[in-house]
Parts: sequence; C-alpha cells; structure tokens
Amino acid sequence: MSDRPNIILINVDQWRGDCLSIDGHPVVHTPYLDELALAGARFARAYAATSTCIAARVALHTGLSQRSHGRVGYQDGIPWNYPVTLAGEFTRGGYQTQAVGKMHVYPERSQIGFQHVVLHDGFLHFARNRTRNIDLLDDYLPWLRQRDSAESDYFDHGVDCNSIVARPWDKSESLHPTNFVVSQSLDFLRRRDPRKPFFLFMSFHRPHPPYDPPAWAFEQYLGRTMPPLPVGDWIEVFALYDQPYKPDGWVGQIDPNALHRARAGYYGHMTHIDHQVNRFLEILHEYRLDDQTYVCFVSDHGEMLGDHHLFRKGFPYEGSTRVPLILTGPAGSGIRRGSIHNAVIELRDVMPTLLECAGLPIPEQVDGRSALPLARGERVPWRPHLHGEHVLFEQSLQWMTDGHEKYVWFSGNGHEQLFDLDRDPHELHDLARQPESSARLEFWRQALIQELSGREEGFTDGQRLIPGRPVRPTLAHVLSSQQ
Repeated sequence: MSDRPNIILINVDQWRGDCLSIDGHPVVHTPYLDELALAGARFARAYAATSTCIAARVALHTGLSQRSHGRVGYQDGIPWNYPVTLAGEFTRGGYQTQAVGKMHVYPERSQIGFQHVVLHDGFLHFARNRTRNIDLLDDYLPWLRQRDSAESDYFDHGVDCNSIVARPWDKSESLHPTNFVVSQSLDFLRRRDPRKPFFLFMSFHRPHPPYDPPAWAFEQYLGRTMPPLPVGDWIEVFALYDQPYKPDGWVGQIDPNALHRARAGYYGHMTHIDHQVNRFLEILHEYRLDDQTYVCFVSDHGEMLGDHHLFRKGFPYEGSTRVPLILTGPAGSGIRRGSIHNAVIELRDVMPTLLECAGLPIPEQVDGRSALPLARGERVPWRPHLHGEHVLFEQSLQWMTDGHEKYVWFSGNGHEQLFDLDRDPHELHDLARQPESSARLEFWRQALIQELSGREEGFTDGQRLIPGRPVRPTLAHVLSSQQ
C-alpha cells in the first residue's frame, strides 16, 4: 500500500449551502453527510464567486479567481486551455487520477489532467446536437442502454434540465445518474493499482434539475409542510424579468403546488445523494481505505429555489452563491472533528487545500489558499472579504462579502444593495435604503473599486464605479488564447 494519502473530491451540482440538516435546515434530511461533517471540518461560509456551472468549475479545477480564469458568466463552447489543473498536479505527483460524472468542460472529452474520465454531464443543450453522436460525448447513455433498452434515454420522462417541473425517476433506481456515479467510482476502487495513491473526483449532476429523484425520495418530502420562502423588501429590482409561467425561468411567483413539488424534488435529490455517498463510504471502509483517505464534499454553486421569487443561479444572493464544504482526513491529519469555521472560503481554495493534504506543492499561479490550517484549528491570516460576480440579464451582478455583510452592485444601472448577514441571513432587508448605511456603502464601494481596477469592462476609473458598461461572459484574455 502507498504511504501517501488518497484524496476523494465529491462534487455536487446546484446544492445550496444551507441544505444540510446539520446546518439547521428545517426540511432536508442528510444524515450521512451530517456524519461526515461530524468527523471533520465544516466551512459555514464557503462561496462560489461565479455561481454557474462552467465558471464555478473552472475555479474549482484551476484554483484561479475569475479575474485570472476569465469566466465571469455562462458561455458554452469555450475550450479549457488552462495549463495547470487540480488533476494535472495530482497526476504529475504520481497519483492515479480518475473522474466520474459531470465535468462540463469543452471539448467535452478534455481530460483536464485526469488519466481517465467516465463522463456524464447530464442534459446539456449545447452538447445534445443530433448532428453529433451523443454516445461519443457521454458514457452514461451507452451504459444505460446496455442495462435497460436500446432506445433508453435519460430524457424519456421529458423533464428539462433547468425546469422547476418535478416527477419521480421513471426507471429502476440502480439506473439513476446518481447511482451511476457511485457504481463507476466503486469500480475504480476495485481496479485501481494498490501500490499508488489515488485522486478520485466523484461529480454528481444532481440536485441540479431535472427534479427526478427516485419515488421514495420524492415522496419523502411531497407530504411535508414547507416553511414560507424568504421574500425581500427589494424584489421589484427584478420585476422586469418576471416570467411566472416559464418552467425554466429565472424570475417569477409560480403556482404554489408547482413550487412545492419542485422543492420536494430538489430535497429528494439531496437525500438520494446522501444515501449513495454513504454507500460509497461504507465500501471504501470495506477496502480498508478510509483510514488513509481525505474526503472533501463541495458544490459548484447553489439554487435560489424561489427565494425572493428567483430561481436557478448566477444571482449574488446566499441561495445562489453559498455552498456546502466539508473536509475530513485520516487519523493524524490534525483536522478537528466536528469543527465549524466561518472564514470566507471560495472554490479556488479547494485545489490548494487538497494538494496540501496530499503533501504536493501548490503552483505559484494559484490564487486560492489552502484551508487545511483552518481545519486544523490554526490561526492563520485569511482574506478579509470575497469578490464575486456574474453576467446576468445583460449586466454584471457584482457582490462583496466578509461573511457578515454583503454588498451588491448592478453594473447596468448602478443600483446598490447592502445586507446584514448576521442579523438577516435570508437577505430580507436592503439596508442601502437607509441613510445611516452611507458609511458602510462607501466602504464596500471602495473595496469593489479596488477589485475591479484594470478590468477590461471599464467598471471603474479608480475613483468611482461606472454603470452601463458593456459586458460579456468570458473575458478577452481567455477568448484570445483560443485563437
């Protein structure tokens, strides 16, 4: 057996940071992830600085900030030409590297440093082009057809990949994409070289829509009383984009029954994943590997799920930007069991954290920092605040937080918001409307000016924020590198 630790990164898609029962969520039940958190460190203020799939995953896999990696919105079809990646560093360090599940890179078969990839990105409209052979871009679909029927598809039930429509999975539970990720990961444990350490990336497409968990998981929440959703005193700022009858819309007050079913489907996915993670961890123990393995659980971003009449992601609010982050390690790792940490962590910090867990060097160009010392209870200097952003509705929604306050700036019209996250964690009350907030607004305004100085969009001249500047989802230095 190797004397170096194994590293497992469990990545879920669109899982809100508050959706763990150990975090006090009033509905969702995640007993096995709670147990994982009790065995290690939980970071209660972890964020995705760019909260949609591609941009968030670039940060996760490169350790870069959005200024460096250049993805500040959602755009398909831009190649991943990053020379330094998380998997690449593990491969270079002598690790066996395996990815299973969602990658959301381009071209779709890019390995981004992994030695082997078993791919299932879910229903991606960009990739599902009938002029292309989808079997060449997805390993789950051929696997499904071998076990079900030659005509089977994960879209047989007709529920779209960003829809709030919810219904139970239409096939055997063992054929669900969530089970597929675990089954393929267990197969890797069986066939790995036991003389080498491994880095395993288990990447679940769910709880991202479609909201189609197995029937037992869906029904577990369908009969539950759901608490009222938070609706802020500022929701008129998105009224222009209201589309309440659009099943994949971003804004709207939808039918209460449809909303209830969507929440049941979303939470059902979480409990299903929770059980399947436990399935994997139990068999990891049966291989006697758990005592030499670090496990990290994280999401790429959250989901608004009706908060403030908003849906999906890309928004600057907690439902979209805050993510769960758990880190456990073997005996001797120094990670404090059951510890909770409130330092502001970002997805760019996962790469250096896992490299330090493995004893591998952290590349100089990485913008993130290892959170392992924090998990060990060490007092180390940390970032005073985090800058996030996302292009949405033809403008950039810019935000800053230190975990206690949040400042939001709309680049289109210069509108500002300010929230007290300690007293108002659901962001119900916009303090920017109050005259006594002028000093705090100016503090955050200056912090954002510093973050945006020198950016190609011209959001600031170094003295003030300039609204109305044109925006695009990918910065010029990334686009020019593809030419």
